[in-house]
Amino acid sequence: MTLPREQRPAAIRAALEAALAPVQLEVRDDSHRHAGHEGARDGRGHFHVDIVSAAFAGQGSVARHRAVYAALGSLMTTDIHALAIRARTPQEAAAD
Repeated sequence: MTLPREQRPAAIRAALEAALAPVQLEVRDDSHRHAGHEGARDGRGHFHVDIVSAAFAGQGSVARHRAVYAALGSLMTTDIHALAIRARTPQEAAAD
């Protein structure tokens, strides 16, 4: 069951906050930029997540992305078509 489009960013935010306790989190809905895109025809959205969490310490990029996907659970199959992820530790974010 998919969520109404306007509820998706909040659902993504809530799932990531619950699982990864981020100190910084930006969720951006880029779906409007992909209107008419083949993958968007099923109604799922395109999102960008910039997340900073201590949970990523000691993890490589693939493990961090897997942690984000796991946190989002069924949203990945019901509401999200594409997800761009920037996942950093607080130390990495401070160095930017």
